[in-house]
Amino acid sequence: MIPLMASVWVLIASVLVTWVLSLVTREYSWVDRIWSIVPVLYVWIFAGATGFTDLRLMLMASVVTLWGARLTFNFARKGGYSRGGQDYRWSILKKRMPAPAFQVFDLLFIAGFQNLVLWLIAMPAFFAYQHRATPFGLLDIVLLVLFAAALVGETIADEQQWRFHRRKHAGAATGEKPFLTHGLFRVSRHPNYFFELAQWYLFFGVGAVAAGTVLQFSALGPLLLTVVFIGSTIFTESISRGKYPQYDAYRRTTSALVPWFPRRTSTDTAS
Repeated sequence: MIPLMASVWVLIASVLVTWVLSLVTREYSWVDRIWSIVPVLYVWIFAGATGFTDLRLMLMASVVTLWGARLTFNFARKGGYSRGGQDYRWSILKKRMPAPAFQVFDLLFIAGFQNLVLWLIAMPAFFAYQHRATPFGLLDIVLLVLFAAALVGETIADEQQWRFHRRKHAGAATGEKPFLTHGLFRVSRHPNYFFELAQWYLFFGVGAVAAGTVLQFSALGPLLLTVVFIGSTIFTESISRGKYPQYDAYRRTTSALVPWFPRRTSTDTAS
């Protein structure tokens, strides 16, 4: 249980540090700034507890490290680590809430709940650590390969989004609406969310294979992450709908999350 307790201490420190920093700096994206880092640390704690000798845990740690490196790069190039680089949605939400309510929200959700989710999504590594005697097999390989494929999908989605906004901010013609609707965004309004969630459900699957059951508390990780993403999607789209009248038409024709063929509208049918 020593590596588990070590991860819990990291969790407690993460909550306290991100909360205190939000109070001191009046910026609320400190959890965003460690989002790609602490899950990597959690998984390597369990891999290190085996002396870096367990194949399943070493591969789990490796794919999560690749996930973290990609996300860190993407967050950094958007200025997320710069002073004043907080998520614009926190400022909007702060204006919509009474000040005392937002401070409670900051502690319980932004710092507390989100850090808990980051700990939970890494906990399949704990079950892999507990069940090291379970042989590494074909199902593990399939899940890890699918994790890598979802990582590639998310990388493509983020790159498409990055290039679109670069052209848009530079004043160049994007050849389409003021929001992204081509590439992967033609078949999903939030393909990066889809691939992100897919990775953590697959990661949970590896832990479940080791444990021989899906009945483990780490199942809460991807489930709660899904809840976070649904809430984020609803809030983000409420902002987009207010800014862009055309966004409602995009919502009617395009899947919110799971990539799927665009739906035909009555206008399309009539034409």
